[in-house]
Amino acid sequence: MKIVILFTMRNQHAVTRPVFFISTLLLFILTGSMAFAQQSVISYVQPFSGTSASTTPASQHIEDKTERLANTIPAVAPPFSMTQWTPQTQLSEKKCLAPYYYNNKKFYGFRASHWLSGSCTQDYGSFTIMPISGQLKTKAAQYAENYVHENEVSTPSYYKLKLPQYELLTEITASLRCGIMRITALKTNSVYILISPNSDKNKGFIQIDPVKGEISGYNPVHRIYQGSGQPAGFSGYFFIRFKRSFTSSGVYSEGQVFSQQTISNKKDIGAFAGFKLNKGEQLVVYSGTSFTSISAAKANLESEIKKDDFNTVLARTNQAWEKSLSQIRISDTNEKGKKIFYTALYHAMQHPRLYNDVDGKYPQFDGKYQNKTINKGQYYDDFSMWDIYRAQLPLIELLKPDLTNSLVNSMILKGEQGGWMPIFPCWNSYTAAMIGDHATAFIASAYHKGIRNYDINKAYRLMRKNAFQMPDSADYLKGKGRRGINSYLKYGYIPMDDSIPNAYHKREQVSRTLEYAYDDYALATIARDLGKEDDYRELSKRSLNYRHIFDPNVGMVRGRFADGNWYKPFYPDHREPYITEGTPRQYTFYVPHDMPGLIRLMGGPKNLENALDSLFHKKEYWHGNEPGHQIPFLYNYTSAPWKTQMQVSRIMAEEYDEGAGGLSGNDDAGQMSAWYVFAAMGFYPVDPVSGNYQLTSPLFKQAVISFSNGKKLTITTIKKSKKSIYSSKIILNGKPFTKSYITHQLLLQGGELIFHLQDQPARL
Repeated sequence: MKIVILFTMRNQHAVTRPVFFISTLLLFILTGSMAFAQQSVISYVQPFSGTSASTTPASQHIEDKTERLANTIPAVAPPFSMTQWTPQTQLSEKKCLAPYYYNNKKFYGFRASHWLSGSCTQDYGSFTIMPISGQLKTKAAQYAENYVHENEVSTPSYYKLKLPQYELLTEITASLRCGIMRITALKTNSVYILISPNSDKNKGFIQIDPVKGEISGYNPVHRIYQGSGQPAGFSGYFFIRFKRSFTSSGVYSEGQVFSQQTISNKKDIGAFAGFKLNKGEQLVVYSGTSFTSISAAKANLESEIKKDDFNTVLARTNQAWEKSLSQIRISDTNEKGKKIFYTALYHAMQHPRLYNDVDGKYPQFDGKYQNKTINKGQYYDDFSMWDIYRAQLPLIELLKPDLTNSLVNSMILKGEQGGWMPIFPCWNSYTAAMIGDHATAFIASAYHKGIRNYDINKAYRLMRKNAFQMPDSADYLKGKGRRGINSYLKYGYIPMDDSIPNAYHKREQVSRTLEYAYDDYALATIARDLGKEDDYRELSKRSLNYRHIFDPNVGMVRGRFADGNWYKPFYPDHREPYITEGTPRQYTFYVPHDMPGLIRLMGGPKNLENALDSLFHKKEYWHGNEPGHQIPFLYNYTSAPWKTQMQVSRIMAEEYDEGAGGLSGNDDAGQMSAWYVFAAMGFYPVDPVSGNYQLTSPLFKQAVISFSNGKKLTITTIKKSKKSIYSSKIILNGKPFTKSYITHQLLLQGGELIFHLQDQPARL
């Protein structure tokens, strides 16, 4: 069956979105039936969401405008690809500057990007293709096109933009490692394709082979965070092939053109290829990418795209997204909610990033331009681990266990090659970014959900090393090991006396203590299963270290010195140096593995409820950062679980919207988006390691989840009225379900989960 893809436009002032449907006439001809296929879900995705300052209700009180940027990009590529293709409105690979923002006024080409979606990091190893016509221009300020959204189309698999100044129509689609661009001349003219490695350090290389119609090169990758500015030990390589001969070609630097065929290590370098196109003629540009070599980039192109035409590649990529997004099928009249939901699912399926070539070769982790070959699965990197272990990776565990196995294997390979399990592996390097040791939490989460196609003993040795040993000074300076581990082991908490030098995030002693306690709990659960009794007892004891920085006099966590005295003064609702990106009040609720223990410290369930009430009443709940994402679900541990339903419903309504400003803050590699996906389905992994999900009220009338084991779970919501958000009863496979949580294994068994909702809570 052939699928015909048609596009319709909104007015130019709205975020444009394509509408896909299958031609019923063609279906009738091919099938002899008037049966309609299910509506495409890719049509609900809004790739521009999060590409401008937030316009959600919750974001308007945020004074720091940089925190209102979600920093997503309208990425074109299949899920979890090596390279994403995006229109480029920013030239730099500078930290915290995404390559694209919706409201920018200039367009500089199409970037083959390795930007960490929704982050405040930096792009790396990228290159840009810019088509122009008429006179050759090689300075960005001169060739930049005025960027307007009229006649623009953006989907996860396709992007189209008309360049009025050059009278060119540009389209792009992509495979996992490659891109294909189709350029249509709207009038007869000379057309030039500019190709620029995007090095901010005046490095890189590019070469032209005019006889073969090929251009290739690389952009060296440099580290940030720990070891900032040092070579990362690999480059972003590219190979470009045209389907027609050049009429002219050359290289350039800072706007000066040279007739030679290579150029390297100068400012603003690039190469151009010239063509003569008649009106209506098309130029097709094929691009392969790799992290190992130019020849590998060429091999990736020859394997993935070969000589396939643009429409064939587009159909495959469209199908890949349909398959992934359709693992959760929403049935509801709430069209706006479906747009937000599928956009969130799209954002949650960008990373971690595929790193190996089609032959399995990838750059060695923490290596020096050395390559390795993976024997099973795929090798991935760009784990924004502090963010994504909470919900984005658990979402992958739920929907894609095979991918999860590759992710865990990738973490083990990193640990083996670098000697230490990385904390926050990005740019295929140690970074020491953020806090905690959440590779341990992620691996434990996967392991306890029965996802085990890897060597757990190898993983355990590496995780244990992080938990019990301090690296030598050289390794520590490179970003290896837990920051502050010696103090943590000595005192059972990290005292204020230890300023945590040689870390990107210095100090933050209380938050570190809390998160290390969670990671110790995670490792303890694996030690128990592997029969390592001594480790299990020690790690279980250490998992209670949160108690050492809980001050019962104020009922919250607080900075503490080595002599036991508390840090003064105490400001519960201020940013404090011992807290990571938050306040003591917010971080007090981060004990996901031992809520009964935290409740006892607080004086009972009613006191927990009152503390939660106070947080929300004071408007101190901050959804725009990760440490608080579990907080709304903690009412389930009190006698008022209806307040979880109330707060989660409110957050979904106030923190997420459609349009370019639809996200309240950094999406952080899909974590903010994954939160929405879980919440809208009616459950959330407060403690991912446990395999339990805390229940809330689902958003949609029906959601059908298709699992990899062939089972399906239908989540049905029956509302008394449109305003109903409070659960009156839950039915699982025909029987009453009275728990406040549901297990991973129960979900995977499939069946039907029915929520009956009413307008008022069951208990006031």
